[in-house]
Amino acid sequence: HVQLVESGGDSVQTGGSLRLSCAASGYAFSSYCMGWFRHPLGNEREREGVATIDSDGSTSYADSVKGRFTISKDNAEKMLYLQMNGPKPEDTAMYVCAADIGGSCSFWDYWGLGTQVTVS
Repeated sequence: HVQLVESGGDSVQTGGSLRLSCAASGYAFSSYCMGWFRHPLGNEREREGVATIDSDGSTSYADSVKGRFTISKDNAEKMLYLQMNGPKPEDTAMYVCAADIGGSCSFWDYWGLGTQVTVS
């Protein structure tokens, strides 16, 4: 079983910066594909992918955040990060981290509860 706990969400002004963190349990963290997703507060049905990072460190981003957000991870600390530079009001959402223990970045097995980001 993998537990994921997000932190770092806050209110931030347009053009500022924010770093989200996700602390993970699980002995094989380095082999997981990890991802950040987001959805409007109270509406998980509108969840969208933000960024993923696989076991080799390869990353992918939604077009809406390319060039502004950076996903990274620290395998030794079992931490996942999302650096948000130049956030926009449309980035306001609940940000959730997820783990694909199979490493394919396709089937998300575990989810955190999320951390709220508000951009004004």
